[in-house]
Amino acid sequence: MKRLTALVLLPLIMACASPRAAGTSRDASIPGHGAITMSIQPNPIVARKVSGDTYEFPFDAVVRETGGRAVTINRVSLEVYALGIKVGSEAYDAARIAQLGYSTNVPGNGELRYHLAPTKSVGDDRLFDSVYGEVRVDGSDETGTPTSATTRVTVTR
Repeated sequence: MKRLTALVLLPLIMACASPRAAGTSRDASIPGHGAITMSIQPNPIVARKVSGDTYEFPFDAVVRETGGRAVTINRVSLEVYALGIKVGSEAYDAARIAQLGYSTNVPGNGELRYHLAPTKSVGDDRLFDSVYGEVRVDGSDETGTPTSATTRVTVTR
C-alpha cells in the first residue's frame, strides 16, 4: 500500500508520550445503523531514529465497522496539541483519501487497515514530552446516518 504520510499523522509525527489517555474510542452510534471505531496500533507509536534528527514512525491505522452495515468514510481530521494548546490541524475529505490510493468503504463488520511509516525531522527532542494528537474519522452508512470515532495518539522513543 502507498504511504499515507499526510493523511493521518504528518503534523503529529513530532510527538511523544503524554500523560493523557490513549486508545480506541467510538462516539455514540444509532442502533441498527453503521458504526465505526478507530485505533492506532501501536499506541504509543515508537519513533525510530533514521539518521541525524530524522525519525520514522511506523504504525497501523485501523477503522472497524461495528454496527453491521457498510460505512463510507467522508472525512479524516487531525488536531495536534502541545502543552494543551492546539498547534495544528489537518483534514482530508473522501475524494482526497481516494486520490491517495486508499479505500473509503468499510464493509459491515469489517475493517480498513492502513500500514504507514512516515518520516519526519524532529529538531528539538523536548517536543517528545508535550505533544499529542486527536484523530477523528467521520462517515455515514448507506441510509446516510452519520457515525464518527476519535482516538488520541501519542509517540515514544
